[in-house]
Amino acid sequence: MAVMAQNNQEKNGGGAAPQKSFIREYGEALFIALILALVIRALVVQAFSIPSGSMIPTLLVGDYLLVNKFSYGIRNPFSNKVLISTWSPQRGDVAVFIFPQDPSKDYIKRVIGLPGDRVQIINKKVYVNGELFTVPQVRFADNTVIPFNQSTRDNFGPVVVPKDSYFFMGDNRDQSYDGRFWGFVPMDALRGKAVIIYFSWGGAENEPLFLAFWTALKGMATEFTWDADAFHVRWQRIGKLIH
Repeated sequence: MAVMAQNNQEKNGGGAAPQKSFIREYGEALFIALILALVIRALVVQAFSIPSGSMIPTLLVGDYLLVNKFSYGIRNPFSNKVLISTWSPQRGDVAVFIFPQDPSKDYIKRVIGLPGDRVQIINKKVYVNGELFTVPQVRFADNTVIPFNQSTRDNFGPVVVPKDSYFFMGDNRDQSYDGRFWGFVPMDALRGKAVIIYFSWGGAENEPLFLAFWTALKGMATEFTWDADAFHVRWQRIGKLIH
């Protein structure tokens, strides 16, 4: 009887599972890829773009960069709170953080003050714990020195950075809206450390990438010449490490 049952099973296809359809197979693969991408974005690395010139010359408008989210701790992807501590921000790091005044926005600046540091700016010069702190990337676009009673841009503090918080400034010091104007960034607001530029383009000011590319492409179609003023790739910046 067992032999007959086995023979009948073989006649009916040997009991092999039915093959998955093409659509189902690729649908499952796409779903798995999507889940992996979300996990990587939430926990490992995330892409950001630069919309303003506050970090010139380190970062330019049109730079696209990757941020290491492990740098400052493994975080809850929903609340951004640190679950497992890894490393702490170091003075001079370029980091992305949630803007304290508007949690819907992410900012990128350079770490100037660590918890407990005493920060003061005198006539554009930054002092941390009484010592002059400089980085070679800093630029000044305006020679005017604004007095403390008129603005905190060029004369600021002294202030002491609170526990578990950091003081940030942009490299383009005269054109950066940073900690001099809105204060400190808590540890739980940090996204991660900026690592590398993976793409960079230049073109018409304030135009989005695809619109600028389309404008240049239309020039190719109508005049047989690429409009580099509308869109061009900054090849020399691709792969550049961020310091």
